[in-house]
Amino acid sequence: MTRPVSAEGPESTPPSMVERVTLILDSFDQRPTARLTLDQIAARTRLPRSTAHRILGQLVGLDWLQYTGAQYSLGRRALALGGQDGLHGAIRKAAAEQLHQLHLRTGLVVHLAALEGGDEVYLDKIGGPFASTLPSRVGTRHRAYLTTGGRAMLAWLPPEEVDAIFGAQLQRSTVGGWDLAGLHRELAHIRRAHGISIDRGAQTREFVGVELPSVAAAVRGADGPVAAICVAGAANSVPIERLVPLVADAAARTSAALA
Repeated sequence: MTRPVSAEGPESTPPSMVERVTLILDSFDQRPTARLTLDQIAARTRLPRSTAHRILGQLVGLDWLQYTGAQYSLGRRALALGGQDGLHGAIRKAAAEQLHQLHLRTGLVVHLAALEGGDEVYLDKIGGPFASTLPSRVGTRHRAYLTTGGRAMLAWLPPEEVDAIFGAQLQRSTVGGWDLAGLHRELAHIRRAHGISIDRGAQTREFVGVELPSVAAAVRGADGPVAAICVAGAANSVPIERLVPLVADAAARTSAALA
């Protein structure tokens, strides 16, 4: 018999931790694209707001949920357990034609990556022989601030959310050539550039030891950035300025298709 979770009387027994976690996961109705705020989850589960917030933080830390744009959605572990890649599959489908056309028009390597919490995870990669020389594989994940595509997505988040994700890591240290103040300056620059993230090679050289100029733009859903499209190539292969409108158009078309 299921233990009551909403009774107010003195004889009711508080739900166990396992039951609380189950209530929270069930609140997403098994929909991979569902996004809920803390208040919505507390209302659906009838858990105290402080209790829900504490458990949600633990679930995000363990990849059962992800937190983006002040909303929660199912994370990598929950989606994998359900035998589906959920939103990632929808993103790949929406972007497929744009990735193909970008590669044909530029001859460069094209990446599609998603934002999971503070990580960028590669969903797709298209390219010629040069692609095998790049240190990127489908399924590989990096901290989002380290990559051109990751920064394109982070630029669409509120600065305070960026602080919450990376503050403890970057506040007093430099990782991959980045500290928190430098990251905020770069994200502000990307916003002024209408969401276009550019690395002329120096940042990639700091990260992986190889100079790989690249251009990226975010794919946006109704609640914020969900992915990024990035074009990368050998130094001096194609002028960066020629890539900007192509990448921006591909990201905009993918956003529209995803919607």
